[in-house]
Amino acid sequence: MQQVAQSYRGVWKRRLIQHRSGLSDSETAVYWLQTPLLFADLRIPSSPLPGLALEALSHAQYLALCEQKGFAGVTQIDADICQWHRKLDYQPVSGDEDIGRMHFETSECLIETALDDSYYEIWDRLPDSLGACRGQWLQAMDDPARQGCLLLAGDYFLFAASRPAPLTPGTHLRENFSQLESSINPASLFACELSFGRHHAGQTPWAIECSTLPANTGQCLLPASVDPFATDIFANEAVMASLGTFIPTGGWRCAPDP
Repeated sequence: MQQVAQSYRGVWKRRLIQHRSGLSDSETAVYWLQTPLLFADLRIPSSPLPGLALEALSHAQYLALCEQKGFAGVTQIDADICQWHRKLDYQPVSGDEDIGRMHFETSECLIETALDDSYYEIWDRLPDSLGACRGQWLQAMDDPARQGCLLLAGDYFLFAASRPAPLTPGTHLRENFSQLESSINPASLFACELSFGRHHAGQTPWAIECSTLPANTGQCLLPASVDPFATDIFANEAVMASLGTFIPTGGWRCAPDP
């Protein structure tokens, strides 16, 4: 697949989504990190949850987690049409296409419009996301079906990892949660991690600012000793063995782009 243009690379923060129905949202924290091919997108509702482990959350807090979104995969651009091929998703796989028409209002402001004009979104590129931009698709050492990625753009990172146990395909995570047997711990449903933050060029620990796992916010993804600009960062065994909250047995290994 052809690499995306330089003009799309970096981290884009959504300023607004406006639906044709009249509904709008400017409060949800939405970040899209785009590398030359791989992307990840994280969407966390505005009401923050306490920084507790999944097992310690209440029923109402699990319902709140059901409203989160996050996905990662490969971006394909043809003229002004952008399609995000999701290969990892926080929500159940639905088969719906993620595709929009893009217009650069300025070099740092993108307007995304639905092909049927049912919505439009305004995206602003974060200035500190310019610079080195790369990513690596990952595969669990103990389970080739479990995938993830580590993406870097300027001062930002986004780590994504699918659940140890996959979801049943459906329309929304709420359905999976409501159908869960009472004897089963619901934490496994929410063990999909997307963690976004800044590394400050390795001068400080890689601080997580926003995550699908509430306990991760304010924690570090990697120590300051890991140089984000090192050419061999994805070959660093210590990094691959420590990435994420639900680390596979044996850690992660580099995998071809999906």
